[in-house]
Amino acid sequence: MTRFVMPSAVSRRNLLLAGAGGVGLLPGAATAQRAAPPQRRPAPAAVPSGSPAQTPLGPFDTIARQAILVDADTGAVLLEKNADERMPPSSMSKLMTAYVVFDQLKQGRLQLTQEMPVSERAWRMGGSKMFVQLGSMIPVEALIRGMIVQSGNDACVVLAEGIAGSEQQFAELLNTTARRIGLNNSTFRNSTGWPDPEHRMTARDLSILARRIITDFPEYYRYYNERSFTWNGISQDNRNPLLARVAGADGLKTGHTEEAGYGLTGSVRRGDRRLVLVFNGVPSMRARSEESERLMEWAFREFENVVLFRASETIEEVPVWLGDRASVPLVGGRDVVLSLPRVWRNRLQVKLRYEAPLPAPVARGQEIGHMEVGGQGVPAMTVPLIAGADVARLGLLPRIPAVIGRWVFGA
Repeated sequence: MTRFVMPSAVSRRNLLLAGAGGVGLLPGAATAQRAAPPQRRPAPAAVPSGSPAQTPLGPFDTIARQAILVDADTGAVLLEKNADERMPPSSMSKLMTAYVVFDQLKQGRLQLTQEMPVSERAWRMGGSKMFVQLGSMIPVEALIRGMIVQSGNDACVVLAEGIAGSEQQFAELLNTTARRIGLNNSTFRNSTGWPDPEHRMTARDLSILARRIITDFPEYYRYYNERSFTWNGISQDNRNPLLARVAGADGLKTGHTEEAGYGLTGSVRRGDRRLVLVFNGVPSMRARSEESERLMEWAFREFENVVLFRASETIEEVPVWLGDRASVPLVGGRDVVLSLPRVWRNRLQVKLRYEAPLPAPVARGQEIGHMEVGGQGVPAMTVPLIAGADVARLGLLPRIPAVIGRWVFGA
């Protein structure tokens, strides 16, 4: 059986409540900006012509060569451009090194206070550096901060050698872990993102990785919000421009090489919403700063999260055949939350599909149907629906009148 259900008929209350609670700028954000010392911000760089990104609202220009913007909670893709194109991720691939380090900590195979030796290879490593000293012993926590805040290539090599014995063996661990968590279009050849023709990721894989770091390791994610870190007498600021420019920003990582251009994997949380943005291939640090702010503010302004159904809310009463109760409640089993363009909420379409009547017995939690969500500008999704109660099968004698009634009256 299929039923077409409009939100106004099924969950008008939920949609109205969600609409009233739509998230924009954080309270006080505008005040904080006014209170800051007056300064003249340079005019935004012009957006060059080229293939635009695709969004539920239509094409949207971005200077990035590759980009994706995702709602971290619903998984809805709000913007994408060449998101599955394999690209040099530069230092953004340090997120994968961090994931493995955090995983080792969570398993108890590594301790934050554990010290690791600095090899000559790590000490000689070029590019961005933590400035480790040859032959010294450095605590894992300091290496993590050097890797994340200072983007230290030397810190990554110390961690890689300390965990796997060599950076080459550590790269194999990166690849194995990447497959396990669903990064199907990424290949790692080192721990740092140092240029290598085979070291590649996609913007989509980076967005998946960022979300996994946030959800799998909340106790370590805090390092991404550190504004500066000092080691060996040298203080360096976090290169992530979102932290200083966008209210609610708390991570993650920038990157740059001549081949890749300037890139960013960033996350912003406002209220109950978190967005993850990945882009690569912009021409300058200034362009990276401006584009990251522009895309994040656009997404928070144009989209909202709508609670369609709560986990225990009865969506429908489904008739039951030969059961000790006439119907069973059809429930979602989890909150159904959608990311929708604010101006297109009313175009949401919902279809319920289930067999009716259901033959008894029915067990609580048993999947008995599904809900299809779609509509113009709404990312399509299918949500399984389950029975909200147990329904036992009638005994032999009580079943006889029901069977006869169905034969005679079709009831």
